[in-house]
Amino acid sequence: MSFSLPRFPSMPLTLREYWANHRINDSIRVLIALMGVALYAGYAGRTDIVTPLVLGVIASALAEVDDHLWGRIKALGVTLTCFAVASFSVELLYDWPWLFALGLTVSSFGFIMLGAIGERYGTIAFASLLLAVYTMLGMEQGSDLWLQPMMLLSGAFWYGLLSLVWIVIWPHRPVQHRLAAVFRQTATYMETKSSLFHPVAELVPQPTRIAAANQNAQVVAALNQAKASLLARARRGRLTQRHQTLLQTYFIAQDIHERVSSSHYRYQDLAAHFFHSDILFRFEALLNVQARACREVAQALSLGISYQHHHAGQQALTAIQQSMAYLAKHQDSHTRTALLNQLQFLYKNLETVEQQLASLSNLAVDSRAQENELADPDARSLGEMVFRIRQQLTFRSLRFRHAVRLSLSLLAGYGVIQGLSLEHGFWILMTIQFVCQTNYSATRSKLKERIVGTVAGLLLGVPALYLFPDPSSQLALMVVTGVLFFAFRTVQYTLATLFITLLVLMCFSQFGEGFAVILPRLGDTVIGCLIAVAAVRYVLPDWQAHRLRGIMTEALQANRDYLAHVIAQYRVGKRDTLTYRIARRQAHNADAELTTAISNMLAEPGRYRTNIEETFRFLCLNNAMLSYISALGAHRSRMDDEVNHQKVAQLHRDIHQGLTQLTELLAQPTNHDALLALQTTDDMHQTHGGYGETVDNTPLTMVLQQLQLIQRMLPELNQLTLTLRQQALKQSRA
Repeated sequence: MSFSLPRFPSMPLTLREYWANHRINDSIRVLIALMGVALYAGYAGRTDIVTPLVLGVIASALAEVDDHLWGRIKALGVTLTCFAVASFSVELLYDWPWLFALGLTVSSFGFIMLGAIGERYGTIAFASLLLAVYTMLGMEQGSDLWLQPMMLLSGAFWYGLLSLVWIVIWPHRPVQHRLAAVFRQTATYMETKSSLFHPVAELVPQPTRIAAANQNAQVVAALNQAKASLLARARRGRLTQRHQTLLQTYFIAQDIHERVSSSHYRYQDLAAHFFHSDILFRFEALLNVQARACREVAQALSLGISYQHHHAGQQALTAIQQSMAYLAKHQDSHTRTALLNQLQFLYKNLETVEQQLASLSNLAVDSRAQENELADPDARSLGEMVFRIRQQLTFRSLRFRHAVRLSLSLLAGYGVIQGLSLEHGFWILMTIQFVCQTNYSATRSKLKERIVGTVAGLLLGVPALYLFPDPSSQLALMVVTGVLFFAFRTVQYTLATLFITLLVLMCFSQFGEGFAVILPRLGDTVIGCLIAVAAVRYVLPDWQAHRLRGIMTEALQANRDYLAHVIAQYRVGKRDTLTYRIARRQAHNADAELTTAISNMLAEPGRYRTNIEETFRFLCLNNAMLSYISALGAHRSRMDDEVNHQKVAQLHRDIHQGLTQLTELLAQPTNHDALLALQTTDDMHQTHGGYGETVDNTPLTMVLQQLQLIQRMLPELNQLTLTLRQQALKQSRA
């Protein structure tokens, strides 16, 4: 697999590693843009245009979306149009507070709802709102109607033009970076799951299951981002050879994820039976070796160099083979033989992972393959865009609720500005926009980081204003702090807030007001944070406990549908069709959403946390079910015997019926018919459940075993569902 870099072929490896780091790479682009602004302003002797140009660059960088060249040109046009509307609206309505308040509320609501069309529109909408706040800075300085918007748009256009040049020179870097993130997250996932093969006495897998579920959510997010980046290139039509290679790498990453996600048996049973053997240690070592290989793949993708697969994985596989051969000769029980057969299926699964990793060293791309299509979730026509926005215009929509909260928060912030006649009150609006998130947990996190970063920035700003009193040195400091803001904004928001606070102080110092805004900046930040938190808590709040049953329902439905697609392929043979991959991705997305919702619930006030133990147990069972289904998906192959198909079909029908009844009761807790059916099913599973151990090592045995593992989970899921149902009924009566 080669992703050779077309530039700097003689660059030292260490320098190339720095260049390949996406944060450094993006920061260099911002550095060039800000230095260009500084040089132009210094050459023209116009300190009055420095601030709007710098703020225009920042807003444009925040609005940047990943796409191919033509897509970025169109996105830049949309961005500049939205920026112009936002900026001129502020200029025209600023002197009429009532009209301005109305325009602020309506535009903020509309911009947030634009995100329903697609992620890129949401990003542009956020930056447009921010630019509107930036425009208020110029209004307070008394600039004329045209100067402030034109300078903001010029800064935005300058950065957008630089971004276009960047994508022309390095067109594959964004895709390579996102694919590298997939393999890094997969490596961490492998390391997390490897601890399940550490044969401790009385193994309790639940903590590791929870950790694995959290890490799986990170892998799923990285896969979704990589898919979006590849899809942006695929929309052009025929992919280039290099993009086809990257697309094939993505499909391999998907297959590896499915195999790593799989579970072939109850880990506590394996630990108990093989406690005195080294076999599980060898599987643990193999997973760690393959995790290191994934990190090497990520490094090769980041650097744009060829990946060379090492033989450590094959050596670990050989060691496992030898260990299993020894155990087969010295087996002393029927059960141990059955468990050894399960280890054989696990071995085959990880052997395929090793083959997939090895194939990346010499990747052969078949452009004629019919399974290279990606599902496109974005709206492509105006009618579809309008339809998606209309779909979100309901109180059940999280986006609609967030749009209402944010628009009312900004209206309240503007009311405070007008009521108290705050000279630099626009910081209240800026703080609200950054702090007011879609849920309480994220808002609380932003609140702490925003306040700490602002205070630290102001404390550093006082000596900085003394040390750099002249405009030229302050301009240089603006460039440095602007670059550092972008370097840390996605990984350490506290530091990002510190640097943007310093930048704003330097901006005001250009007008001779650096010291005068320190206390107002602190006060406005506190006011904005209080308004944002109050809005998230009291205006259409989205407490996770109220959403959990719906998310659980979607997770079970997604697992049920994924299982149906897997079982169907045991009749027709393995085919990674688009519908199969969609079902698999939806199951993992639903599991990741459940994990995130439970984590967010733990950060909410105590009275809004309900059934914590039950929800964690449900998460573990759902994740385990997904793992058992993934194992079935990893071993997909055609079975020709009709009798075998009937055995599998009967067991699958029972599971499908059980999951359907669970979803119906979770969705409608007052459904007594579903409750009766659920109790009947529960009795049936308790009477007829069990492993039905066999000792033969055939695909049918593996399929039946995995289905029985899933079936064995249904009684406990039933009990958890009944508990959640009782809680829902209590809440409805309260």
